Amino acid sequence: MATEPVKLGIIGCGNISGIYCQNAQKLEALDLVACSDLIMERAEAKAQEFNIPKAVPPAELLADPDIELVLNLTVPKAHEEVALAAIEAGKSVYNEKPLAVTREGGRRILEAAKKKGVLLGCAPDTFMGAGIQTCRKLIDDGWIGKPIGATAFFTCRGHELWHPGPEFYYEVGGGPMLDMGPYYTTALIALMGPVRRVTGSTGASFPQRTITSQPKYGKVIDVEVATHAVGVLDFAEGGIGVLMATFDVWAAELPRIEIYGTSGTLSVPDPNIFGGPVRIWLNGEWKEVPLTHGYAENGRGLGVADLACALRSGRQHRASGDMAFHVLDVMEAVEDACREGEHVVPESTCQKPAPLPLGLLPGRLD
Repeated sequence: MATEPVKLGIIGCGNISGIYCQNAQKLEALDLVACSDLIMERAEAKAQEFNIPKAVPPAELLADPDIELVLNLTVPKAHEEVALAAIEAGKSVYNEKPLAVTREGGRRILEAAKKKGVLLGCAPDTFMGAGIQTCRKLIDDGWIGKPIGATAFFTCRGHELWHPGPEFYYEVGGGPMLDMGPYYTTALIALMGPVRRVTGSTGASFPQRTITSQPKYGKVIDVEVATHAVGVLDFAEGGIGVLMATFDVWAAELPRIEIYGTSGTLSVPDPNIFGGPVRIWLNGEWKEVPLTHGYAENGRGLGVADLACALRSGRQHRASGDMAFHVLDVMEAVEDACREGEHVVPESTCQKPAPLPLGLLPGRLD
């Protein structure tokens, strides 16, 4: 690439860090130079596995003047603390989702980044993959006419069935909306634009959960959050959406996401992945559409590289802090609407992220 890559440091070397490390070394805008974790053995193992130049404590990583961008892969409850520390150190930051576990925390991060003059980004970046980018092009090119509605459904029976340490999914900051809702809400905003009004209902169907996975089989968890949430979203550009996120459903035959237009219907792939399939209903039948864009494989890190490109060029990055805060604001508004018994107008908005160009070479975002 024509410009020097951005030196990247990772804080948080848990399970999700592996794919980020792998992809960071394929994306031309990034130069992964350091990793860190409170448990230094984890950081050292990641450094060895991915040939990262150094593994250091978090404070040392933040003090490194060469590191311009911090990828914050800590647990959700630590997102705010780590992001604020990185911003204070003059680094741009990209958080794993959600931006923070409360609207107030997200606002503090957003305001700190703007005051410091650094860039803020946040997962998910799956909307930048081939599947949803193909859907965006079909909508923009008018294949289904004017979008008038959308549905988005995440259903499962709970992570205690399979996850080795599922407790945090049922603590404050967890639940299906904050855990999986960011994928679905971000995809809807990337395709339909920002949300102007929200209503909804939430509940916890079971006050306790019993872990049936190893190594904590038999442990009983108290549920502190809503585990079934349904929201109705009115989009600022027109159209009405239904969003459901639940840990209470054994099985369902629902679509992941559908977009309804005046001329047809678009079946959007799972927003937790980057590829397809993409299907469109026109003239009385469903047809699968070839993917128009690259990055159909697991591309976690695209948003980080896109932010790095923005650092060099001055353009707007796509997985932005503004959009991440709007996603958090909308998700929180579903529960607010249930508690208050009325429509809630989100305090935030954002720009619909720009589509990716066609014909990008592998490893590039511009």
